[in-house]
Amino acid sequence: MEAGGQRRRWEYCWIALCISFLLGIGHQVSAQIRYSVPEEVKEGSAVGNIAKDLGLEVSSLVDRQFRIVSGSKEELFQINQENGVLYVHKKIDRESVCAGSGVCMVNLKTVIENPLEMHYVEVEISDINDHSPSFPEKEQRLRIYENTLPGADYQLQAAKDPDSGKNSIRSYKLSPNDHFEIRVRESDEDKMPFLVLKKAVDREITTTYKLILTAVDGGNPPRSGTLNITIIVLDINDNRPVFSRESYSVTLSENSVIGTMVVRVNATDMDEGTNSDIEYSFSTLNSKVHEVFELDQVTGEIRVKGEVDFEDTEVYKLDIQASDKGHPPMSGKSRIVIKIIDVNDNRPEIEITSLSKNIPEDSKPGTVISLVSVTDKDAGINGKVICQLSKNIPFELKPSFKDNMYSLVTKDRLDREMNSRYDITITASDLGQPSLTASTTLSVQISDVNDNAPEFLLNPLDLYLMENNAAGSSIISVSASDRDTAENAVISYHIIRGDGTHNVLSSFLNINSETGIVYSLKSFDFETAKTFQFHFHVLATDSGTPSLSSNVTVNVFILDQNDNVPVILYPVSANGSAEGVEEIPRNVNAGHLVTKVRAYDADIGYNGWLLFSLQEVSDHSLFGLDRYTGQIRTLRSFTETDEAQHKLLILVKDNGNVSLSATATVIVKVVEPKEAFAASDVKNTVKHEEENNVTFFLIITLGSVSVLFVISIIVLIVMQCSKSTDYSSKYLQDTNYDGTLCHSIQYRSGDKRYMLVGPRMSIGSTIVPGSNGNTLVIPDRRRRDSGEVRGCELY
Repeated sequence: MEAGGQRRRWEYCWIALCISFLLGIGHQVSAQIRYSVPEEVKEGSAVGNIAKDLGLEVSSLVDRQFRIVSGSKEELFQINQENGVLYVHKKIDRESVCAGSGVCMVNLKTVIENPLEMHYVEVEISDINDHSPSFPEKEQRLRIYENTLPGADYQLQAAKDPDSGKNSIRSYKLSPNDHFEIRVRESDEDKMPFLVLKKAVDREITTTYKLILTAVDGGNPPRSGTLNITIIVLDINDNRPVFSRESYSVTLSENSVIGTMVVRVNATDMDEGTNSDIEYSFSTLNSKVHEVFELDQVTGEIRVKGEVDFEDTEVYKLDIQASDKGHPPMSGKSRIVIKIIDVNDNRPEIEITSLSKNIPEDSKPGTVISLVSVTDKDAGINGKVICQLSKNIPFELKPSFKDNMYSLVTKDRLDREMNSRYDITITASDLGQPSLTASTTLSVQISDVNDNAPEFLLNPLDLYLMENNAAGSSIISVSASDRDTAENAVISYHIIRGDGTHNVLSSFLNINSETGIVYSLKSFDFETAKTFQFHFHVLATDSGTPSLSSNVTVNVFILDQNDNVPVILYPVSANGSAEGVEEIPRNVNAGHLVTKVRAYDADIGYNGWLLFSLQEVSDHSLFGLDRYTGQIRTLRSFTETDEAQHKLLILVKDNGNVSLSATATVIVKVVEPKEAFAASDVKNTVKHEEENNVTFFLIITLGSVSVLFVISIIVLIVMQCSKSTDYSSKYLQDTNYDGTLCHSIQYRSGDKRYMLVGPRMSIGSTIVPGSNGNTLVIPDRRRRDSGEVRGCELY
C-alpha cells in the first residue's frame, strides 16, 4: 500500500511540471488554458472564464464567434459567448470519459475570429468516489477435497472499481471463519485476492462453507462491494459406517411366524455418494443364525426365516456388519442380542422309575413304589408343574427335596381281595396360560398274602338223605372259597371226627380232599338207625404259609323211604296168617262194633300212614269199615234172611309214592243171642290168650320206640344248648294203641318247621307236596324260648 501511494505522488508532480511547460510555450504560440472540474457536477456549472484568462474582450466575443471547434464528442462543455465562461454542458462521468485509473484530461480547441485565433483548453476531470467496488459475478463456487492440506490457495475474482486514485480498491476482507483467510497479490495496478486454506476441513463436519469477500476502496467515506464465496467440501471415503447403537437388545416370542420382523438396524456413513451407500451382512459364523434369521442387505431388517424354539436356543447373538461402497470400502459392526420369550408350547414329560410292579398287600403305609420325575422344557412359570393322582386310590405322591421329583407311596392298607390291581394315572399340569397337561398310567399289581381263611357260603349245611342210598355214592359236595390266590387259595378238605353216635355215623363217610365231595361208605336204613339226624364237620384248609382253615357243620337228615310193608297186628291166626273169626248176636243194632283191624308200618310220615278198605264183602249193606281206624261196624240190623256167616277181606295200604299193602280176612258169624253169650265165654278165654300174645309184641315195640324217643330228647337238649333258637329240632315219638301205631317227628330247618307223621295227621296241619311226600309243614305257633312238641291223635 505504501508503494502505491508514493507512486501516485510522483504522477502528480509530473503532471504539474508538464502544465507549467505548456503554459510557457502558449504565450508564444497560442493560449493554452487548463482547468479542473470534478465529475458529476451539475449541468451549467462554470469550469473557468476563458475570455478573462485569455484577455479577450467580453463584448466582442459574440461578434467574433468565440466557440469550441473540437473536443469531446458528447459536447461535455460549452462557452457562454456573453461572458466567456466555460461551463458544463452535460453531466460528466469520468469513468466513461476516461478509462483507467490515470489522469483524465479533456482537450478543447477554441477559435475566435476577427482575427482568427486558436486557443487550447485542457479540462482535467477529477475523480470523486461515486462507484463502489464490484465483482464480475455475485457468487463464486469452489470445490475442495476434505483431505486438502492447509496452505493451499485458490484464486478469487478480483473486484473492479471505476474510480481511480485513492477512490480505487484499497483492500479485501473475508468474513470471519476458522478455516480460510484472504491473501492479496498485486499485479501491475491490480490487486488479486487468493483464498488460502489455513486449517483442514472435514466434510462430515461441514460440507459447505459460505464466506463473503468484501472489496473496500479508499474513498471518504469508503465504498465496498461483496462476493459470495461458496466452498463445497468434496467427500473422500474417510468414514466407516456407524450403527445407531453399539449393540441392540430385542425380545422375540418363540414360534413366531416366518417373516416376522425382529429388528431393523440402522447404520450411517458421514461420507456421501457411493462412499455412504451401505450394505448389511451377517459377520457371525454360527450356521444356526443363518437358518433362523435373514437380513435385508439394503434396509437392515432382520426377519424370522426358520423355526424359533426357546428350548433349542434361549439367546441368539448376531454380529452385523455394515459396509460402504467406497474405494477402499470401510465397514462397521454391531451386535444384536435376541432374547427368545418362552411360550407354553411344551407339555410336561413324566418319567417313572418303578422299584417294583408287584406290591405285597401287607405293605405298610408309606412304602415307596416308584420314583416319578416330571420335566417341562418351558421356562419360568410355564415350566412349573403340579402333579396329581387319580382319586379314590390308596396311594399318594410325596415331593422330594428336588423340584419336580416325587415318590409314589402307599397311603392306606392294601387288600388284594378288594382290588388286585391299580391303574394309577399321574397327571402333570404346568402353570402356563393356557395350561398344558400330560398324563401317564402306572399299573401296580397287588401280590397275595395268605390273610384270608377259606369261607363256606352256608354254615351249617342241611343234607336230606334218602335211606337206602347206594354205598359208595356221593351224598353231598361241600365247597369253600378262599379270596386269596395261587397256593394260598388251594383248599383241601377233611372230615373232623368226634365221639359218640355222630362219630359212629360219620365214620361211614369219606370226603375227597381236593373236590370236597362226600361219599357214603354204607347204605343208611331209617328204621334201624338209632337217630334219623346226625351231623359232621368238614375242615377246609388252604395251602398258604402259615395255612388258614375253617369248618362247616353238615346236618344230615335221613329221610324215610317207603320200603316197609304194613304189618297186620290183629287179627292174627295161630299159624301167623292175618285171619280172624268174630261172632256177633243177631239182635245187634246198627253201628255195633264188630271188631277192629290193627296194623303197623315201620315207615313214617305218608309212608307209614295206613288206610283201610274193604276189598271183598258178602253184603255191602251190612258192614262198614272206617278207613282211618280199621273199625268194622254194622250198618243196619240183621234180618232173618241175612246169612249167618260173612267173610270180609280187608286191604291195609300205606300212602307212599309206591303204595305197599297187606290184607286181613275177618269172618263174621251171626248167632242167636244165647249162643252168642255161651260162645262169648269160650271166645273170651281164647281171645284173652291171643291178646296176651299181642300185648307181648306191643310191649316190645313200645320199648323200642321209647328208647328212640329218649335218645332223641337227649340229642334235642344237647343241640338246644349248643345252638341258637333260630335253628332247633324237635323230636317226638308217640304210641297210641287204637288200631294203628302213629309215628310223628317234628324238626326245624331255617324258618320252617316240619313234621314227619304216621297214619293220621294232627288237626290243623297242612300237607305240602314236595320231593318228600311224607313231610308236613306245621304252622309255627311255638314260643321263642321253648319248643312245642306235637303228637298225633289216634282214633
